[in-house]
Amino acid sequence: MSLKVYNSLTRKKEVFEPINAPYVGMYVCGPTVSGESHLGHARPFITFDVVYRYLMYLGYKVRYVRNITDAGHFEEEGREAEDKISSKAVLEKLEPMELVQKYTNLYHWAMAQFNNLPPSIEPTATGHIVEQIEMIKKIIADGYAYEANGSVYFDVEKYHIEYSKKGLPYGILSGRVLDDQLDTTRELDNQEEKRNKSDFALWKKAPPEHIMRWQSPWGEGFPGWHIECSAMSTKYLGKEFDIHGGGMDLQFPHHECEIAQSTVCNHITPARYWLHNNMITINGKKMGKSYNNVIKLSELFEGTHPILEQAYHPMTVRFFILQSHYRGTLDFSNEALQASEKALRRLWDAYEWLSKQNFDNNTSATDTVQDAKVAQLINEFDEFMNDDLNTAKVLANMFELSSVINSIKDKHIKADAVSGKTLVLLQTQLKLYIEDIFGLTGERTADDGKLDGVLQLLIDIRKQAKERKDFVTSDKIRNELAALGVQLKDEKDGGVSYSIQ
Repeated sequence: MSLKVYNSLTRKKEVFEPINAPYVGMYVCGPTVSGESHLGHARPFITFDVVYRYLMYLGYKVRYVRNITDAGHFEEEGREAEDKISSKAVLEKLEPMELVQKYTNLYHWAMAQFNNLPPSIEPTATGHIVEQIEMIKKIIADGYAYEANGSVYFDVEKYHIEYSKKGLPYGILSGRVLDDQLDTTRELDNQEEKRNKSDFALWKKAPPEHIMRWQSPWGEGFPGWHIECSAMSTKYLGKEFDIHGGGMDLQFPHHECEIAQSTVCNHITPARYWLHNNMITINGKKMGKSYNNVIKLSELFEGTHPILEQAYHPMTVRFFILQSHYRGTLDFSNEALQASEKALRRLWDAYEWLSKQNFDNNTSATDTVQDAKVAQLINEFDEFMNDDLNTAKVLANMFELSSVINSIKDKHIKADAVSGKTLVLLQTQLKLYIEDIFGLTGERTADDGKLDGVLQLLIDIRKQAKERKDFVTSDKIRNELAALGVQLKDEKDGGVSYSIQ
């Protein structure tokens, strides 16, 4: 079965066919490092980390480019034009690049906590000013941009009229109608410079107080938000590449503007497949400062935000995100995260137990129905992932398999109910999917080895007390560990297992 993905550009699932197989070029919009990444940022970065991992599993050689926006991020819609880096640098009394480095470091730290693989290339906007200026010059030369008082704007209406004839109207990605945009666009600063309200800035003239500024053919200024991604994706992936990814909130205006300016400059639409993940809500509400529900990732891991009832391990968050299809809605709540925490622990405990067993690859199954069921559940992993990367269905199968593993472990079903060949396949596929494709590591830390040692010591002391018929001591150890969330279970063979709740 071939991989199919939902292409936002065509609004349908399509078979993924790279331009130059086995090579794949993928560009994903990275963070604006004017502040710390929050929970909403976690979903796209984890989603596309799994896309990256799965493409490599399929045998593709992937060049994954994810940018850092460290200058010139100002928005044309919804608020006054603002360079977020410069504004925040003033507030924090830091040099702009000092601020950028601070939050880039924090971002990389958070990605490491999530066990995200680093991209192949991580370009910065400030490192590609020359490429952005050259692209703007080309767009002006082709007649689709104009200079006004030291700023340069993209002529959206002209593009829309000319490229609609080629089947590439402005709004092709988001589905927005240009006439409706003209009616609803707010009056913003410097709006009088534009020929039309919908025109967006490629370059902005820097006012005297502006810190970050570069020399250009139009005077000192700084780049617009949209042009940086077009310049960097073109440089590292070519005029046309395979996948462009990001959150649904970037479809308009960011990705719509990218398509327009890249198409004019390179005479071809930039990406074949546009993949967008849905947003995260908090207790049914959008994330926003007015709701006081913007949870920074450090707050999430430490449990310090007022909304949080506890700290949440990065693997719990990763697992929570993968339990939903990337295009589906995902509502964050303490109850949902706590349920994910317990579910991940159950899955990991079953997987960890299975990985320590030695199975004979040649043994036959005494229960052919059970054996066939396990084999089918395993084989469906690839089937579900090839159907638009459905991690949720894969995890559902894993939980069914966990029940079988626990039944074998607890001797509720015979160890040979499933063939050795199938059990070896199960070990291999769970390792592949849980660790290599889904990037999960469980919640074990470096200190867990010490914890295991302490618990084993207590188990041995309890066992010795029972042998001396000192049931007061043995019961005390069992009960006090239970009060701390550690459940001991006496096995039929005389061994003792434990689980941490």
